[in-house]
Amino acid sequence: MPVLDARQLQRSLGARVIFADVSLTVDEGERVGLIGDNGCGKSTLARLLAGTETPDGGEISVRKGARIAYLSQTPTLAETMTAGDAVLSGLDAWYAARTRHDAQSERLEQDPGDAKALEDQAQAGAELERLGGWDVAHRAESILAQLGIDDADRVVGELSGGEQRRVALAQILVSAPDLAILDEPTNHLDIETIEWLERYLKGSFRGALLLITHDRRFLDALVDRTLEVAEGKLYAYRGGYSAYLEARAERQAHAQRAEGNRQNFLRRELEWLRRSPKARTTKQKARVSRAEEALSVKAPTASKAAELKLQDTRSGRTLLELRELEVRMGEQVLVQGLDLWLRKGDRLAIVGPNGCGKTTLLRTILGEHEPSAGRVAVGATARPVYLSQTRGGLDEDATIFDNVAHGRARIELGGVDMDMRTYLQRFLFSPTAQRTPVRSLSGGERTRVALAKLLCEETNLVILDEPTNDLDVATLSALEGMLVDFAGAALVVSHDRWFLDRVSTAVLAAQPDRSWLRYEGNYSDFRAQHGAAAARTGGEDASPVARSPAPSGRPQRKALTYAERIELEGLVAKVEAAETTVSDLEARLADPEIYRAGEVDVGALNAELSDAQLEAQRLMTRWEQLETRKGEG
Repeated sequence: MPVLDARQLQRSLGARVIFADVSLTVDEGERVGLIGDNGCGKSTLARLLAGTETPDGGEISVRKGARIAYLSQTPTLAETMTAGDAVLSGLDAWYAARTRHDAQSERLEQDPGDAKALEDQAQAGAELERLGGWDVAHRAESILAQLGIDDADRVVGELSGGEQRRVALAQILVSAPDLAILDEPTNHLDIETIEWLERYLKGSFRGALLLITHDRRFLDALVDRTLEVAEGKLYAYRGGYSAYLEARAERQAHAQRAEGNRQNFLRRELEWLRRSPKARTTKQKARVSRAEEALSVKAPTASKAAELKLQDTRSGRTLLELRELEVRMGEQVLVQGLDLWLRKGDRLAIVGPNGCGKTTLLRTILGEHEPSAGRVAVGATARPVYLSQTRGGLDEDATIFDNVAHGRARIELGGVDMDMRTYLQRFLFSPTAQRTPVRSLSGGERTRVALAKLLCEETNLVILDEPTNDLDVATLSALEGMLVDFAGAALVVSHDRWFLDRVSTAVLAAQPDRSWLRYEGNYSDFRAQHGAAAARTGGEDASPVARSPAPSGRPQRKALTYAERIELEGLVAKVEAAETTVSDLEARLADPEIYRAGEVDVGALNAELSDAQLEAQRLMTRWEQLETRKGEG
């Protein structure tokens, strides 16, 4: 049954037509991926479907009573709210009932004999129970913690842009809408968190999904259908990203065959017309009409991709050596006792949770951050170039051309002299677009400008911090090819697992004790090696790295409120009940009879077990939090 049905959508921006005739349907529980080149209109389409923008034409129908939630790339949250309250505010009725309950609880703290306050508190409590009870608040804290927001009491206005996006994402997950439209949900997430989100959406989220993302592994794991926006049209493919690649190649091959047939037909008809037959019979006029119709058909446009190529230069064998390196940020140790050699041909991926020190390690190697101990030795012949995560070094007010040219009209690449405007066209900037100021560019366009500037220089050591952010899949593929063909060495920080699988020859992974271990092979090899090591040592967590401990010096939490004291009293029983549910479900799944009979939906039972395990873990975490605060009080 459809949750949303859009018909013949039209949208223009000035003279530019973004969509001419786009139709799509999202069914209940369906998982759909939406991809396309930067600037093709994916986010515009998402906003139209979410109702935050109005189409110029066409109509959008939403099933009666269905709720749609939208994660934009720049979400707007109330800055004075705490992160926890911002998440719960997505549940309007529940949040209003809890606000009333808290207000009456405060009145009772001041006057325990206030009968009216007691009655109002009971009514608000009953409403809360009807809407899910206190478990909703615990679940919100648990999901926030999984997304890297460990303190739900932090004020939204004090959070970074990336942290605010995570709060907005948690708000959607907790509210459990009928359709979640998520625009780049993996941006600003580390690999561990992306993999948690992938598991949660696959096992616990029951609604339909429309995912706009360039994370190809994420798409492959989650979606049933892939939609591609290209030249104002929408093309649909069954399956995830891998299936889309195959089907798209077939579609393009078919279009090329059809174009070849059209060109052959036109050539024959033109030859006939040039012979100028004397009699223009009805039959001949029909032939002319067919030729004119074939002539009016627009030829398929070849897909464009940026041309990325590094100018490598000669170098010695070893380009970088780290000895007993220790890196601190204030009092916090980020890197401890690191020994590392980087040689020609090495492409080293650096992975770890947000805040573990990946960017600071790169800045230390570049000499921008002083190590607290140990030594950084950059080879005598090394010529490093650096792409920062913030795409720094770009003049916001200057044009694309001026940022890259620096007064030069021409550039020499590999001994070939080239006009600067021609060079910039390699990065998909037309001569007209080259006059655009950098401040008005999208994230993907800014990254292409930064790459154009970086690739002007000869190098043998490339250091890239989150190079895949905001890039479309065509440019990602070009970036991968560039690195694979590069004769020098590369250090790459990225959360894109597909990208890391293609380019990396080794992985440097942060460990919980602030040491860093090197694993040979790509990211999948690293996961396999780490999982095997965890199994040998009896480790419970097979994820690549454990979350870094929260920085010290965080303000102590406030004492338990009246409502929290009541909540704590009932938590032990709830934990026991949740653990019993998990045990019962595990026993059912272990019973071979359910597989023989074929009457039980095993997939649904597994999803139920996943939810039950998450609930048991959340309740235990909440009990530990409240017990700790009770002891501190």
